[in-house]
Amino acid sequence: MAEEQFVRSVAAGGEETPKRKLEYPPLPEPLNVGTYDNHCHLEFTFDDAEDPMPWQENLDKATSVGMLGVVQVGVTLESSKWSAALAAREPRVLAAVALHPNEAPLYGNMQDLDAAIAEIAELATQPRVRAIGETGLDFFRTEGDDNVALQIHSFEEHIRIAKENDIALMIHDREAHDEVVETLKRVGAPEKVVFHCYSGDVELAQVCNENGWYMSFAGNITIKRNQGFRDSLKLARRELIMVETDAPFLTPEPYRGRANSPYLVPITVRFMAEQLEISEDEMAALLRENTERVYGSWQEGLA
Repeated sequence: MAEEQFVRSVAAGGEETPKRKLEYPPLPEPLNVGTYDNHCHLEFTFDDAEDPMPWQENLDKATSVGMLGVVQVGVTLESSKWSAALAAREPRVLAAVALHPNEAPLYGNMQDLDAAIAEIAELATQPRVRAIGETGLDFFRTEGDDNVALQIHSFEEHIRIAKENDIALMIHDREAHDEVVETLKRVGAPEKVVFHCYSGDVELAQVCNENGWYMSFAGNITIKRNQGFRDSLKLARRELIMVETDAPFLTPEPYRGRANSPYLVPITVRFMAEQLEISEDEMAALLRENTERVYGSWQEGLA
């Protein structure tokens, strides 16, 4: 999750901001070849908005433009429970569960943190929970040795849970590239690792290539200043590329400042296709194949 423009969710907490008009971009042209949003936060509602879009409408609009499904991602214990429950009954949704790196220090001590992580471990056994995430390290907001220690401990425990359940690990990495890579190598990475909202440079992309770690690009790849993301996309092995929204954050150009939603994935898909000089159909098919390789079938495990 990238805490940029918006406010708090019923499930995930956060700080309020002054009243504002919430606007969603228009529907893009549908994709001819369906694909997936492998990271979004449908639980987010906006307390400062007159008309937040409910999760059902988000999904219906996504379906109308060729999206086959989404991975709904937890960031707290409460939102992880919500994500797992939604995935259990909604065929267009798979779940990822975790404590966000910035959440871990809020527990204040290892005992309480471990109790929450134990509940994440229980959620991970559910058949439609296909990833542990988002987890990782975030040194943008976390300060103090004790808080960093809690964050690292949480990350290590989430890695363990992913390996024990043979499911993907979804990485949140903010101003901590070297430390994330070091931890993965020291502890031993799961078979499937996804760098959510890829924010590295070509050096990190090469590390991902060498280790078979997936790079998931969001709408911020379209922003002019983020040439490093585009260079990383071009360097990435094709079989390791994925796409996401991180909705409701990271809305692609030309709609920055509005709320993001899974139905806007086609904009990023087309942009990525242009960067790689391939057709949008080829790009969408590649993303679909890679996403299914990581998370499995959206049709299995329904209640």
